[in-house]
Amino acid sequence: MRYNRFHKDNNFLTPTTYTQELSEYTVNLKYEDIPAQVIERAKMIMLQTIGVTLAALPTQIADKARQMGREANGGEGGPTTVWGSGEKLAAVNAGLVVGTMADALDWEDCSWTGHPSAGIIPCAWLAAEEKHKSGKDMLTAIVAGYEVYQRIAMAVQPSDERWKTKGWGLTSWQIFGAIIPIAKLYGFDPRKVNQAIGMGCECSTIPTAYHATTMSDFYHYEHGYRNRDGFTIAKSVEKGIYNQMDALDEPRCYTSVICGDDAKSGSTDPAVDSGEADVAWLTRDLGNRYLIMSTLMKHWPANMWVQTTAEIVHDMAKEHGFGPEDVEEIVVDPPVHQRMWAPEEGFTSVTHAQFSLPFVVASLLYDPNPGAHWYTPEKMKDPKIIALARRVRGGDSPADSPLTGFKEFRAGTYPMKTVTITLKDGTKHIGKMDCHPGHPNNMMTREEFVERFRIQASPVLQGDKLEKAIEVLCNIENCEDIASLSDLLG
Repeated sequence: MRYNRFHKDNNFLTPTTYTQELSEYTVNLKYEDIPAQVIERAKMIMLQTIGVTLAALPTQIADKARQMGREANGGEGGPTTVWGSGEKLAAVNAGLVVGTMADALDWEDCSWTGHPSAGIIPCAWLAAEEKHKSGKDMLTAIVAGYEVYQRIAMAVQPSDERWKTKGWGLTSWQIFGAIIPIAKLYGFDPRKVNQAIGMGCECSTIPTAYHATTMSDFYHYEHGYRNRDGFTIAKSVEKGIYNQMDALDEPRCYTSVICGDDAKSGSTDPAVDSGEADVAWLTRDLGNRYLIMSTLMKHWPANMWVQTTAEIVHDMAKEHGFGPEDVEEIVVDPPVHQRMWAPEEGFTSVTHAQFSLPFVVASLLYDPNPGAHWYTPEKMKDPKIIALARRVRGGDSPADSPLTGFKEFRAGTYPMKTVTITLKDGTKHIGKMDCHPGHPNNMMTREEFVERFRIQASPVLQGDKLEKAIEVLCNIENCEDIASLSDLLG
């Protein structure tokens, strides 16, 4: 069966086969056909995602997620392993825990669509562990996950005006980052992948980002919930629940319902974004252009739009040798819309602090070694850190909006930032940067990813165990059974 899609420009119905094409791509993708640089990027994204998940283990967010996972599981026991703690749970419950932890420090990846690695990497690893798949199988599933997730997410990106009023639904389409690698590793045929995508369309959440209004840490748990849903959906398909085909082509379903009147069918130059949702993204350049290569990797545990300023301040402090007590004022130009707050009373949640450019800059100056310790309840209300944060202000240029920034990112650029630091002795230092380390145009080397992993994984792994984990993860294609590595990360 194929459904017809309404073409609003000339008011007629045309058949589309997007869901089936994505399903066949998922099934047919082979490790041997993936370019070497794409495999390397998949490995480094995996390395960083595991590292930031281990970094999050000391947080209250991780503790609560682990409690939830154990309770849902009825205690410990199962074929999959929670990274860092070594707890054994059913895959559906381990997915909830590990997915939440992967996003807890806001330190994984960020594309123009969300944080795909918080779903794709845990689900690929846990499904490979559950089904005794190899490292090559897992890497192939990771690449499939990125290519399908990114295209579905791009196809339902609303226009700027709808974005302002409706929000950005990254934890809506996050479900496809969970479903695709699981379906690939469960050995589904195209029909079953198609069914799983259809179930994901129906189980997807409202496309909004209410956490951006409330600053609730629920945001981080949502990534875990989508992983749980991905495993539940895959197991539903395994049990033979069907008649959920071609949901991306059905005009009453996912893409059309989310995008509404913004949806259009046609091909546009991705470098010249019209601001409208474009369903042609579903299969645009599928198999030729690897969107995983356009993913930004964060260098600091903070919101995406804080990264560049943090990098500039870190570099200037290292070069000129000043510390937090020497700083009179820091001016960021242009400022970032809704990222410049520094309340006198401190911060109400981890998310609230992660989204604050002034807090992240102040935390970095007091402790340039990043980690969960930046976001303890005590640090988020520390009078010294808050006082310094309140001396960080925006320049005179109009504030950058993350909406504008995402359009630049999609086009391959990034907002230029100028930071002016005035010391108490009157000395001024000025730094500029656009694409920080980890941006696709300034991607970190393997050595830089490894050094970051050493910092990230330090709450769990040290010494020989740390170096062994690095060796295994950087050569994961040589692993015959991911389940044999259950003790590697705990």
